[in-house]
Amino acid sequence: LHLNYLQFPTYFQFNQVKEHFYAFFPYFISFKMMPGGGGGGIFKDNASEERGETARLASFVGAMAIADLVKTTLGPKGMDKILQSMGRGNAVSVTNDGATILKSIYVDNPAAKVLVEISKTQDAEVGDGTTSVVVFAGELLRQAEMLINMKIHPMTVIQGYREACEVARVALQERATNNSNNAARFRQDLMHIAQTTLSSKILTQDKELFANLAVDAILRLKGNTSLEAIHIIKKAGGTMKESFLDEGFILDKKIGVGQPKRMENAKILVANTAMDTDKVKIYGARVKADSLLKVAEIEQAEREKMRQKCANIVKHGINCFINRQLIYNFPEEIFADAGIMAIEHADFDGIERLALVTGGEITSTFDNPGSVKLGTCDLIEEIMIGEDRLLHFSGVALGEACTIVLRGASSHLLDEAERSLHDALCVLQQTVQDSRVIPGGGCPEMIMAKAVDELAQRTPGKRSLAMESFSKALRSIPAIISDNAGLDSAELVSQLRACHAVPGSRMGIDVLRGAVGDMEECGIQESFKVKQQVLLSATEAAEMVMRVDEIVKCAPRQRG
Repeated sequence: LHLNYLQFPTYFQFNQVKEHFYAFFPYFISFKMMPGGGGGGIFKDNASEERGETARLASFVGAMAIADLVKTTLGPKGMDKILQSMGRGNAVSVTNDGATILKSIYVDNPAAKVLVEISKTQDAEVGDGTTSVVVFAGELLRQAEMLINMKIHPMTVIQGYREACEVARVALQERATNNSNNAARFRQDLMHIAQTTLSSKILTQDKELFANLAVDAILRLKGNTSLEAIHIIKKAGGTMKESFLDEGFILDKKIGVGQPKRMENAKILVANTAMDTDKVKIYGARVKADSLLKVAEIEQAEREKMRQKCANIVKHGINCFINRQLIYNFPEEIFADAGIMAIEHADFDGIERLALVTGGEITSTFDNPGSVKLGTCDLIEEIMIGEDRLLHFSGVALGEACTIVLRGASSHLLDEAERSLHDALCVLQQTVQDSRVIPGGGCPEMIMAKAVDELAQRTPGKRSLAMESFSKALRSIPAIISDNAGLDSAELVSQLRACHAVPGSRMGIDVLRGAVGDMEECGIQESFKVKQQVLLSATEAAEMVMRVDEIVKCAPRQRG
């Protein structure tokens, strides 16, 4: 919508008609500045600028649009989105993961990009809460917009939000519990957190099975902060219930022709080197020969060079050779004669993990066997999963390594199941590091909102209005969870508010029963670290957007 503001009388106020523009053009409102007005004469052609109310409105609208986009995916009854690529192949993915959705869409609004970035950061930092952080930031901005329309300065709102955020964090910290000293209770906490995380994912029907898989895999790490030792393999076919955890490493490859199919006490050389002999390894090289005999001599020289390379590999005293690249027939034949199991074209992610779990290193040169670190394992054998043959490594050097095999009806289902399980693993990993847990189901938001309301009542001045808005934004989270489940959000949130008037209340929304319930009895618990990260990240993102009073779009530099 382009408006020439000079067409309106001088007393015309934008605030008076903004609601009408919202009704028709809620997401894209831009003003075209007249020549000589605003930034006229400063910027070159194709550059534009938006100032003051216009810039702030554009920022708020873009951020709230992004929050509304992912709002319906929040909670156990959240809906999924189909993401279709417009590129070659028209790849399709089905997901309700906030970070995956926002990473897949093209966003032009600068403030919307801020929310996309905090979602990515949340995913990288703690693995879950990617939708919650965007929705909460959007609600904070929705409330801030109302305050700014009441002529309250953005810096006053920011100051009130900061004080409210600190009080909310302290209230959350006081209600957190820590059972790390009791192994049985701690495992139960991990199970509850995994089930709560998986409740909003596609694995919700089999959440007990997958929660067990995730908890067993994380506890095998024995406090290790890296998830590299947990390998996830997707195999289409069967049902989700057929997924399992294997105590070892599974590589999705086959053994070469005429080679041992089983190897005990394996010494493994993991390599990334060329093992083909059919071309000269000089880019753009030409070889001119005046007879076929000369060509045969070149081929023979190449074979001798490869024979020497294979001899150097055999000198390492190995009985298993795994290469990132192809292994042609001639070197494969040499390895078979030496009784060495050769595996070719192992994907790079696969050999990275394999080198980690077997205790070896990826090697590219073989002239000095003493400097090469070999991997070891007790047994390598072929196994069948569905109709596919895979390699199974048992008794690897890294004892905590394991593989989770996912089964399912389609590749889309398996991709979403992998994302869901990865989120659960990340949350459990964070909980092992910081073992504090809190009730879920909207309970922490109500606890924080109550603490912020009490602060607002003690605070004089306009900052108290910002604090009240902060508590409204917190209470909107359980309201959205209820709305997405088709429940009466106003009724449930008012019941929760009354319940939390009693100190120490653990009441939250039990979506499965459609009523308010005790979260500890329902087994609905969340990681303290995830919830704290949502609170801090969303508040910081909202503050950043509120500070904006001018948007300058510069034209790209002309080439040539």
